[in-house]
Amino acid sequence: MKTKSKKLRNFDTVAVFREIKDKISNDIKGMNFEQLTAYLNKTKLKSQN
Repeated sequence: MKTKSKKLRNFDTVAVFREIKDKISNDIKGMNFEQLTAYLNKTKLKSQN
């Protein structure tokens, strides 16, 4: 059985995801429910229909 060799990757998915989570966490820190709802509506992804 052949094993696949590991390729060096230029993109670190975990680091990027952590960076995005940290940004969102800082953005919503201290918001009340109405502010959080407005933030989520403003930043939600658009579906590709």
